Amino acid sequence: MKQVTKGHWGGYDTYILHSRELELTILPRLGNSVISLWDRKENRHILRGPDESDQAFFMQKPYHFGIPLLVPPGRIRKGHFQFEGVNYQFDQNTAGDNHIHGLHRTQSWCVSDIEEDEEGCAVTTEFRTEDDPQWMRQFPVPLQFEMTFRLQDDKLKQSLKVTNLGDHRIPFGMGYHTWFMIDGQPERWNLKLPVESIYELTDELLPSGNVTELGSLDILNEGMNLRGTDLDTALRIGAKRPAEALLLRDDGYGLRYTADENWFRHWVVYTKGSADQFLCVEPYTWLPDAPNVSDDPEFTGLLVLEPGQTLELSTFLEMIYPVTH
Repeated sequence: MKQVTKGHWGGYDTYILHSRELELTILPRLGNSVISLWDRKENRHILRGPDESDQAFFMQKPYHFGIPLLVPPGRIRKGHFQFEGVNYQFDQNTAGDNHIHGLHRTQSWCVSDIEEDEEGCAVTTEFRTEDDPQWMRQFPVPLQFEMTFRLQDDKLKQSLKVTNLGDHRIPFGMGYHTWFMIDGQPERWNLKLPVESIYELTDELLPSGNVTELGSLDILNEGMNLRGTDLDTALRIGAKRPAEALLLRDDGYGLRYTADENWFRHWVVYTKGSADQFLCVEPYTWLPDAPNVSDDPEFTGLLVLEPGQTLELSTFLEMIYPVTH
């Protein structure tokens, strides 16, 4: 059943990728977000998805569901930064007149390719920022995005290509705000996340530029039970560690979520209060507020796109099923 079918959500077309194990639903015309990942073997939702009754809230804050794309991720102090003599001013859309979670919201992407073969299926979508006046007002450099979702058996590969169509160098950062379900049973789930330190945050949840020791969160390197956790924490992966999160239930079921370690060097872990229904595991290429935190791209992960340059950024999600005898 390696095929792509069409559905509907809130009056918009969806594209559903099917494999024997999984069904992936994307919503290209509303931000190109993954809004559902259904485990056919376990009969459970892997991601927190929006109900159609949530559409008004989804339109306002789409990063509360599924696997939304953040360009760039996290907060920016007063929405302002400077790069190579150019001033950028993003909308001040969160507490303290800061900016949060980038310019990508519910823009309309177009489907440019569908593939179905013996190995799996894929959908490719595209979006140009010059089609969005609100984007260009805040970041007046034209970019082209191409996203490919490929589903093969129990594995999902999500690849973003970004091309600088402008005539000067630009700073770039992206991430995903991925909402994994833990089904109101945090005590059954453990998160293993190879990391070396915590980014110290100010009262406004902006990085101070300092890092602190992991302390009690050092257990993440071995596997931390989610019972009683309350996290909104930015973590540094550090050298010689994979960009890999392992989320496992006590019966051996779970998933491995990985990113290209050449580009993704930060995680944010977010429970939205005490862990209960879901856990956000968020891979970032740049540290929130990167242009204002430090001039060292090795520290912040700030990427520079030359005119005409294309960068490809990939993440992978692989299901883990208990061994049965």
